[in-house]
This record gives sequence, C-alpha cells and structure tokens, in this order.
Amino acid sequence: MLALHDTSNAEAFLADLHALRQIGAFKTGVHRPTYTPQDMESRRWIMERMREAGLEPTMDGIGNILGRGSSTGPRLLAGSHIESQNEAGWLDGALGVVAAVHLAKAGLPVDPIVFADEEGHYGGFVGSRSFTGLLPEEEIDRLTNRFHGKPLRDALREAGLEGLPRMQLEKGRYKGFVEMHIEQGRDLENKGLRVGVVTGIVAIWQWKIVITGQQNHAGTTTMAERRDAGLTAVRLLSMIDQEFPRHCAERTVWTTGRITLDPGGQSIIPGRAEILFQFRDIDIDVLNRLEAVLRRCIQESNRREKCPAVLERMSAATPALCDPTIQRCLAEAAEQFAPGKWQQMPSGAGHDAQYMAPHMPSAMLFTPSINGISHHWSEDTSDEDLMLGFQVLAEGARRFLAA
Repeated sequence: MLALHDTSNAEAFLADLHALRQIGAFKTGVHRPTYTPQDMESRRWIMERMREAGLEPTMDGIGNILGRGSSTGPRLLAGSHIESQNEAGWLDGALGVVAAVHLAKAGLPVDPIVFADEEGHYGGFVGSRSFTGLLPEEEIDRLTNRFHGKPLRDALREAGLEGLPRMQLEKGRYKGFVEMHIEQGRDLENKGLRVGVVTGIVAIWQWKIVITGQQNHAGTTTMAERRDAGLTAVRLLSMIDQEFPRHCAERTVWTTGRITLDPGGQSIIPGRAEILFQFRDIDIDVLNRLEAVLRRCIQESNRREKCPAVLERMSAATPALCDPTIQRCLAEAAEQFAPGKWQQMPSGAGHDAQYMAPHMPSAMLFTPSINGISHHWSEDTSDEDLMLGFQVLAEGARRFLAA
C-alpha cells in the first residue's frame, strides 16, 4: 500500500482532475450533458483510470460505472457523477469521482462509482435511483430530455448503452459510502474555512400553485372589474415571503422558480397563473411547519382575492442524515490536516449520497467554492483546497474502514 499521507497521491489526483476538464472544455468549465459524446468520452476516460488503479470497471445500461476491487475485507463505496449542467463548472461531480479512483489507487479498499445523470437532464438522479432499485423500466420509457425532448431510450441507444443490464447495489459488500463535492455556496469561504464535514442533505419540497382569474382586455376592463391572476400571484408570493421567516430555521431556503401567466400577452389580463415553488431544510419538523404556513397563506389569499388559488404538492423528499461514525472519522481527519479550519454543515443541494443513505452508512465532504459559484463555467476551487480535501477524505476513509 502507498503511504496515504504522501503528497504525491494528492498531486496525482489533482493532475487527473485537471486532465478530465479537457473533455468537453467550455471556457474555464465544461459542457458534458448526459449521454452526449463528451459525456461518454469522459466515462471511457475514467474507466481507464480505474484499470490503472487495479480495478475492474463495468458500465451498465443506464451509464453507471463501477470499479470493483479484488481485495477481501471491509470495503468502501465512493464516488459521484461526471456529466455536467450545460456550459457549467469543471468540479461539480467530477471531483468526487476522481477522488474515489485515487483512494483506490492509494491502496484503500474502495470501489469507485460514477452515477449517471445526477444533473437531471433526463430525470432526477437517474443513476443512483437505478443502482438502488428505484428506477422502473416504465419510468425509463417515459423520461425525456428537459431541454430538447429526446426520449431517454433514444439517448441510451445512441450512447451504445441499449440492451446492457443495469447493475444493482450488492448487499453486504460495503461498510459505507462517501462522496467528496464542492460546497456550491459561500459558507466556508465567508468563514475562512477549508473543509466542510456534511451533517446531512436537505429535503426539497416542491409545489405547484395554480391561480384562476378571468382573461380580458387590458384597455377596456376597469380595475374594479378585473380578476387578474398575475396580481394575485404576486400578492400571494409576497405574503409567503413575509410569513416564512417567522417559522423557518437558520438554513431554510425557499424559491419561486417559475411564474407563468396565461396567455402572456402584453395587452391581455392574465386569466391563469402557474407558480413553481420550493423550500428546503434538513429538519422534517421545519418542513412540516412550513407546509402548514404555505397552506395558511393559500387559505388567506382565497379569502381576500377574487382569483382562487389551488396548491398541489409535486414532491416531498426525506432529509438524508449523514452517518455519525463517518462524520467523526472525517472530522478527526480534518482536524489533523486543517486544524481549526473546518466545520460541520448541512448540504443545501441534493446529491447521489442521499440515495445511498437509506442503504448504508453515508457521508459527504465539502471543499470551498470560490465566490460560491456553481452550475456556471466560472465555478472553481483552489488547487491547494482540492489537495487538502483529498488528504482529509483519504485519512477519514482509512479511519472509518479501521473502525
């Protein structure tokens, strides 16, 4: 076994991470949408790195890649995803994949895994849901690309994956799962910290609000006669934004992702408004409390307004708490390599680790994001912080495997 604390391990990891960013390079980031030629080239590239690490890589019918090691004893599963958002950053996902390969290359009993389509070009977390048995064939038949509408079946065929079996998690093989990732926020940077030990992954509760008014002429309908669905939508969202801060937790966030007015003409009073709204937190009690507040706001809006609003729940995930033992091992490693420069923190974004958590002890490690930017080609982290994060991950993994 190579010495884990040898800086050459971290340097080799960093060199491969920079090499990978050349596949699908876009400005200082990458453009590797799921199942495109650039994405598939990156998958073949990572399989070669797995072979160099003495692993046996297999790519399955959904695009997941697993590098199996042959040593006996407790093993760790580690990884992330490798595709990107459109014209996005070079580290999101790729960081965790390359780190996992180099854990194995450094001699740790680690099986690296690459999950397909975490970024949701064809559906949320297609790869990790497939791996854990949560993606039925009927859903694959239904899924299409959210940008251009291509059916997932067609994309799989074009990528050469059609007909390949889909691998499933092998029960009992792994002691746990770890995922290294960029923070995608500014908390670490704002506090002058260099490592984040993740306590859990927030749940996202998503809603659709439909408001029905009366479409009419914008010039001839008096203000007293109007049933303007657009104005009702604006007032309702303002009410929600006033009420939520009284009931939220420290790290709660809420977002209005889309407001659609129908018919959307400049001189037409909108007869219908559709709102896509979500909130996120790591505490189920906070999520339930905010749902109650949201429903009260809808009720109050319907009491005041001429345009009734109907609330529809679209999805409600469960928060994924990270394993305390892996957290402790990562925290001890962080204190060893970055004394006083690390913290425990929740993840405000979703990750493949949340689908591993119900099946095995799981945890995540964050490195800082410069200016908090992610999902954009300017996303970046310093080489020094990347190497430090890898060292912490390797030592934390060693401690957990020995625990």
